[in-house]
Amino acid sequence: MIKVGLLDGQSIQAVTFAKQLTNSGYEPILFCDSKLSYGYHTKYAHKKVLCPSTQKETTDFHNFFLNYLANEKLEVVIPMNDYSAKYLSVYKPFLQHKVKFSIPDFPIFMRGYNKNQLMQVCAINNLPHPTTIDISTLEKDSTMDFNFPALIKPNETTGARGFKKVNNFVELWEVYEPIFKEFGDCHLQELIPGGGMQYKVQLLIKNHHVTNSTVIEKHRYYPVNGGSSCFNRTIVNNELVKICTEVLEIIGWEGFADFDLIEDPRDGIIKIMEINPRVPACIKASIISGVNFPKAIVDLSTDNPIETYIYKPNKYLRYFSIDLLWLISQKNKWQGFKEWKKQLFSNRHFLQDGELSDPVPFIIGTCSGIVKQINPKFRASKKAMNT
Repeated sequence: MIKVGLLDGQSIQAVTFAKQLTNSGYEPILFCDSKLSYGYHTKYAHKKVLCPSTQKETTDFHNFFLNYLANEKLEVVIPMNDYSAKYLSVYKPFLQHKVKFSIPDFPIFMRGYNKNQLMQVCAINNLPHPTTIDISTLEKDSTMDFNFPALIKPNETTGARGFKKVNNFVELWEVYEPIFKEFGDCHLQELIPGGGMQYKVQLLIKNHHVTNSTVIEKHRYYPVNGGSSCFNRTIVNNELVKICTEVLEIIGWEGFADFDLIEDPRDGIIKIMEINPRVPACIKASIISGVNFPKAIVDLSTDNPIETYIYKPNKYLRYFSIDLLWLISQKNKWQGFKEWKKQLFSNRHFLQDGELSDPVPFIIGTCSGIVKQINPKFRASKKAMNT
């Protein structure tokens, strides 16, 4: 059997990937930087390997991974988060003859992953996006005509880490230096007001052709402002797929990509926010809707024909532990409960963080996730865009 490595296998999406790959006849090997996680405890892993963090110990991980490849059999590797995706792109010249994977070359990778570069691509090609300024091009203490309030955003970050809301250029220069020191170069982006729907578009590109795509609309988040989505639905929106495909064609991206988009309630336009260069935590929404992205990514990596799956949308995915925190946070508990219980017992409803056939990841991952969610530093990073 083909052995498929999942980098950052401690993640929640690794559980879904491990199950799909096992059911497709592969042997998934999960590279985890922690035992206290979803992925480390899934029964669908053929093997679990504790290793250095791709985020915090990149050089150590690289040496570890080279040693593993020299001594163990591994045909394919797939990243589960931004850090391992960037690792594979940076070290692609050293790795591509040792193991198979599908990640763009680094200059192309950064045109999508670097949020400032992506916004420049959108601006040049008249694609819908929020008005954005590269802060590195501004003279300190300078001002110009810009639509405030706005967000300071690091060019490279995950979630809302490093985000800071400002109301004018005076505030920008007051708070910018510590953000720059921690996160590096940033851009200034107009703040899209709340009230519009948020979307994800997931695409797999081979030879400039979309082999499979899905669209997800996000219904709930926790924390309520700026948090992670916890209740989503798959839909059909060919226009969003078309726009996102155009972006990937312009930058020369091949492989899997996950877009975040937001509807601007001021004009109704759905605008591109970022590209995630790896599978998201909610990848299970695509899988329950009929699109087997895990197998398709392996087929792409091994240069085998990729099946075009029949997309069956209108499925609901609930991140149960986080959605429960959403319910607890509601001021009107009864009204919140009436909203929360919708689709709960429907045959179109699925749990993102667990299932009866593999219960241990849910138990361990939920405990780990709740500890993370109540951590003041983590919550502050999520709420930064609203403070």
